[in-house]
Amino acid sequence: MTDLANLMNLRGRKALITGAAGSLGKVFSETLAEMGADLILVDMPDKELDIFSRDLVEKFDIEVRVYYCDLEKEEKRFELANNVLSHGLLDILVNNAAFVGSNKIDGWSVDFERQSIETWRRAMEVNVTASFHLSQLLCPALRKASNSSIINIASIYGEYGPDWSLYESTNMANPAAYSTSKGAIIQLTRWLATTLSPSIRVNAISPGGIERGQPDNFQTRYAQRTPMGRMASEDDFRGVIAFLASDMSSYVTGQILAVDGGWGVW
Repeated sequence: MTDLANLMNLRGRKALITGAAGSLGKVFSETLAEMGADLILVDMPDKELDIFSRDLVEKFDIEVRVYYCDLEKEEKRFELANNVLSHGLLDILVNNAAFVGSNKIDGWSVDFERQSIETWRRAMEVNVTASFHLSQLLCPALRKASNSSIINIASIYGEYGPDWSLYESTNMANPAAYSTSKGAIIQLTRWLATTLSPSIRVNAISPGGIERGQPDNFQTRYAQRTPMGRMASEDDFRGVIAFLASDMSSYVTGQILAVDGGWGVW
């Protein structure tokens, strides 16, 4: 019988995390670093990862490389993959980067009739196409590794329609492109799982709403709508990324693991 300490040990393995400068990306990176994995951190050119990467190296005695890459651009994804492949094997790919938009982007946080095709395409390119493309490009390195894992980041809104009563009297939005792209990620996960097995396991995490300073009335309504009675925190995702990235989940593939406080139960 293999003990839990060995199942959780990622020393000598290498993990690539996209969207590594974001709140979830940092949690994923810190967790895998604590488990001993060497890291490849990827985010947009305007993000700051150097200080974060140095802190990880000093705290966990691992190797960290940083790449700045606009995943919306196909040629940049090719450049990223070529750089990664030139350094040998890859054990874990976390497709975490996402186009979430903002109120400042035209055609995003607006009524359905005014949501633009341009922002739809941008969301699909980053949230779906980039995850497909990186999985495809990095597949040769993942196949050569032992018990390698692809972890995609979905959403409850890829599984369920939005409850619009939560959004009343707020300026928050839930564009069609975001939900649709996350639904596509769920199906891509299942397709990849059956296609890449048994050499590569493919699973997804489906987060519920994460508390990030939303209006009080939204947070209250969301908590009342959720069996756990609260929104998620970033720390709620440490256990699930550790499980899916390590040998603790060596017989788990094609699964969509909800970390949603029970949102989908009722």
